[in-house]
Amino acid sequence: MNTAVTNPLPAVSLPHPQHGNRAWGRFKKNRMAVISMIILLGIIILALLAPFIAPYDPSEQDLLNRLKPPSAEHWFGTDDLGRDLFTRVLYGARVSLSVGIFSVLFNVVIGIAVGAVAGYYGGRVDSILMRFVDVMLAFPQFFLLITVVTLLKPSLLNIIIVLTAFGWMGKARLLRGEILSVKNREYIDAARSMGLSDRRIIFFHVLPNAMAPVIVAAAMNMGTMILTESGLSFLGLGIQPPTASWGNLLQSAQSMKIMVEAPWYPVFPGMMIFITIMCFNFLGDGLRNAFDSK
Repeated sequence: MNTAVTNPLPAVSLPHPQHGNRAWGRFKKNRMAVISMIILLGIIILALLAPFIAPYDPSEQDLLNRLKPPSAEHWFGTDDLGRDLFTRVLYGARVSLSVGIFSVLFNVVIGIAVGAVAGYYGGRVDSILMRFVDVMLAFPQFFLLITVVTLLKPSLLNIIIVLTAFGWMGKARLLRGEILSVKNREYIDAARSMGLSDRRIIFFHVLPNAMAPVIVAAAMNMGTMILTESGLSFLGLGIQPPTASWGNLLQSAQSMKIMVEAPWYPVFPGMMIFITIMCFNFLGDGLRNAFDSK
């Protein structure tokens, strides 16, 4: 009696949990990355809890206490309208971090969609999508941002939309390159031989093994987006007062009166921008070392 035994090759989906444990172990060895992660979590928590821990209303004016230096009553001093600067820095963190997090999140989604389709299907689809990416990358990004933002009404939503629209191309190209090296491996051929759909292969087999560089790029890109928003706000094209952001706090500090009477004023928002960007860079560097076993 002949019995046919069917033993199909199992398809590989998510990486083995042991790989994640090894990556976490390598990440923990990078002290600067761990410290940066802790600092960033602290800044995010402070921003989320700003309405509960801020000592003053961010729009509350006290014209009798304008440009007061740091003190026990006003930790970071006051601005030119007597508003508590510590409170406005806390509320500015909510805006600046929102711009960084949401713009990166959205352009990662777009980059994944474009890069996955281009890398997996190849051929004419790949050629058309990558030529479009090349055209988008050919424009001077910051000047293009300034032009588009000038045409739109400055607001938090518009800033996020503009940064998303011009920030996804690098991630698409990066993911496309990773997928080109992954899609012809044995476990992908095994998944195809089992008759799995392209969508299932892409989402459950290809992307989990190609996402590491995109995650690293996204972490580092957070700082870039915050710096871009700060630059636009500094030029008066970003978040508009009275809404506080780290960028427009710096912009309001460039008057001669503040530079002479309150030279400490730009130190605090500038310090927050510097610390946050450095922490995201160290975090991205730690993630890169963790995901790269070499």
